[in-house]
Amino acid sequence: MYICKFFCIFARFFSLFGMKKFIYEDSTIAFVTVAAQACLLMEQTAEHERNEWREQMLRLLPVLYLRTRLLEPQGTLMEDEPQRFVTEEDYNFVLAGIRNLLGSDDAYLDIFVDQGVYTDEIQTAYISEGLADIYQELKDLAAAFRTGDEPVMNDAVVLCREAFDANWGIKLISVMKALHAINDDAYNS
Repeated sequence: MYICKFFCIFARFFSLFGMKKFIYEDSTIAFVTVAAQACLLMEQTAEHERNEWREQMLRLLPVLYLRTRLLEPQGTLMEDEPQRFVTEEDYNFVLAGIRNLLGSDDAYLDIFVDQGVYTDEIQTAYISEGLADIYQELKDLAAAFRTGDEPVMNDAVVLCREAFDANWGIKLISVMKALHAINDDAYNS
């Protein structure tokens, strides 16, 4: 019984050591930094001209995609999922800000993907909704890092990466394509 207890404590120590190493790795810190920058840009649409904001997003989103792909989380440490911090009001604030900034350019046509299977169904999608969904994941991650609780930080990165693989990674690509396709007069002269 004491040997079992010793090995449990020993295993916990090494898992915490590995977790600390992961959350303080350069790749994790770079990812969290880019995520925080993306959140800030999505929150501050009212402070930007449309073309300037679009250009900043088109520079930031590929970096966010790359930084997320470079993450190699080891797994969760806690039994429960980390707390969610983004409220419905936060989500709607970001959604409305982007929708107002882009106006009629918010909507774009996208191919419907159901559980990884492409179909011929084309649907109307919205840049604002895609970015608000991404914002929700990234802001929850940033808020988890603000707690300073290392297991919470670790699990937030793991869950954010899992959500990227399952959902918001493809949204990010679609939104980048739609933002790229917006025809701005500044680029036509």
